[in-house]
Amino acid sequence: MYVYILTNPTKTVLYIGITNDLTRRLYEHSSGRGDAGKFTGRYQADLLVYFELCQDATQAIAREKQLKGWTRSKKNALITAFNPEWQLIDLETWSG
Repeated sequence: MYVYILTNPTKTVLYIGITNDLTRRLYEHSSGRGDAGKFTGRYQADLLVYFELCQDATQAIAREKQLKGWTRSKKNALITAFNPEWQLIDLETWSG
């Protein structure tokens, strides 16, 4: 299971989610770009800037809740430590 953070092109919005298939989930987010009925579509938040692997769904859900409870500055620090330039992460080429 993965916990991941998406942002929009101007890096003003953060979306935190979990999935068991990160590649599939990123495709789903990008397919819904502009869909006003969904948070990621409304705010064009489909750029992966952070992810972490969790042992199981219980751990992933707990981590997601923890991250969602953090301040924006704490989330920014986490992303910056993992991805200093906040570059779009391509899972096929990311060397982290």
